[in-house]
Amino acid sequence: MSVKINSLEFENVKRIKAVQLTPAKNGLTVIGGDNRQGKTSVLDAIAWALGGDRFKPSNPQREGSVIEPHLKVTLDNGIVVERSGKNSSLKVIDPSGNKGGQQLLNSFVEQLALDLPKFLNQSSKEKADTLLKIIGVGEQLYKLEQQEQLQYNRRTEIGRIADQKAKFAKEMPVYTDVPAEPLSVSELIQQQQEILAHNGTNKMKRDQLSHYEKEYELAKQAFDHAKSVLDAAENNLKLAKIDAKDLEDKSTAELEASIQHIEDINKKVRANLDRQKAEIEAEDFRSQYDELTEQVEAIRQQKRDLLKGADLPLEGLTVEGGELIYNGQKWDCMSGAEQLIVATSIVRKLNPDCGFVLLDKLEQLDSKTLDAFGNWLEKEGLQAIATRVSSGDECCILIEDGCSVSVKSHSQEQEKNWKPGEF
Repeated sequence: MSVKINSLEFENVKRIKAVQLTPAKNGLTVIGGDNRQGKTSVLDAIAWALGGDRFKPSNPQREGSVIEPHLKVTLDNGIVVERSGKNSSLKVIDPSGNKGGQQLLNSFVEQLALDLPKFLNQSSKEKADTLLKIIGVGEQLYKLEQQEQLQYNRRTEIGRIADQKAKFAKEMPVYTDVPAEPLSVSELIQQQQEILAHNGTNKMKRDQLSHYEKEYELAKQAFDHAKSVLDAAENNLKLAKIDAKDLEDKSTAELEASIQHIEDINKKVRANLDRQKAEIEAEDFRSQYDELTEQVEAIRQQKRDLLKGADLPLEGLTVEGGELIYNGQKWDCMSGAEQLIVATSIVRKLNPDCGFVLLDKLEQLDSKTLDAFGNWLEKEGLQAIATRVSSGDECCILIEDGCSVSVKSHSQEQEKNWKPGEF
């Protein structure tokens, strides 16, 4: 069972003259009063009494007092702690009358519980590191986060290259009137020579036709004299007509144009090929990006599983990206009550035997926040002793000029001193 404070008595400590306080066993005990009256001195005295010399004020004795400081704290486990005298000698007595020392107190008093603002003022990473250290998964989570960061950085770089490739491909021209591969000048010249040879054969046959036509005319004129020559010429003419009947010349204009403009055509072909290559590369990098995204998510799932299986001090509390997250909110987006609840839960987890925390300057919190925090403390069976510049109903005790005054007595004193017309 966690240890809490039953009562305390302080004299001549910092601004304190004489203070007695019996805090609520569970929930929030607010010490009120104006500034420079000794509220914070009460918390400092508790920390010194229970935490030892590391919490001892630099000037512990009240200014103007000739009496040495005296501190007495009674805990609900029956242990009585006293510090007194010039050397602030410590006396720790358990219910059986046995004496102990600071080592006994350290076994159930958590240092951060005596100085919760120290935790509250830590950076987000320091808070998260404290939690991870408590639940014992810090090293594993650190390794996973390193892996995640490495893959995330690589994915970012791959994504950037994929976007560049896609943008480059999109900005490149597309030519639809050119072949898929660059043209070869030698192949075009060879095709041209074949056509020229084909056309030369056609010309030869046409020349033969012309020759035999002339020969036929001559033979016809000399028919009577050279009937046999006419018959031969007629036969040759028939054959020549058969050969020349379906002849069709091929044009080299397209090839000549291709040869003439081959560099322009090939430039367009290469542009199409470069665009196609850029698109393929962009798709390849996009595939790598998607694969890395899966790897990053797998690592994140390992982190979630690791924290899910950890013994966290508060439901809804976790660590993401090196920061505390409570109910989906980072520290700077939590309400004041949520921040206090998270901090107190973590401190309790540090030492479950410590059932209280000390808080200073709660005037920054409104009444709803105080109520929410107080209700949570009661529900969890925890004790908090806090200060607040106030004399309102939320205060359990007031400090005036270094002395403790009950809220009721304070109100009566105000009524006693008030006279009509003095408002």
